[in-house]
Amino acid sequence: MEDINLLLVDDEIEFVETLAKRLNRRGFHALYVTSARDAMERIKGGQFDVAVVDVRMPEMDGIALLGEVKRVQPLVEVILLTGYASIQSGIEGMKRGAFDYLMKPTDIDELVKKIRDAYERKKQQDEKISRAEAKDSLAGNRPAD
Repeated sequence: MEDINLLLVDDEIEFVETLAKRLNRRGFHALYVTSARDAMERIKGGQFDVAVVDVRMPEMDGIALLGEVKRVQPLVEVILLTGYASIQSGIEGMKRGAFDYLMKPTDIDELVKKIRDAYERKKQQDEKISRAEAKDSLAGNRPAD
């Protein structure tokens, strides 16, 4: 399995600790934080493939955090978790660039599948950028006609 670096963001410490342990046992590299501020520090300083973000958090909700993550690291895929029967917030997140959303409590197998799917999309985007940069580099090295 590929190394997938995850950032888990949820203010419910017991939930996010347990989720990180379960995902690490499944071969992921999961790091967790309990605030949007800590999440942004990690995003700015780390190489994450996927972030799993709770929608309802104090200080900054998951939708606002999604916007900040996409601004700083546009290729990080974000999966939103919503626990307040608010499908509308999940839909709003998708409109703003979230990969997908799941209702809490979520089935771990469903979450693992979404994480892998999100990672595949990120990998495809990384490859497109690499090909475009290589093509641009080659074009820049050609003599002008």
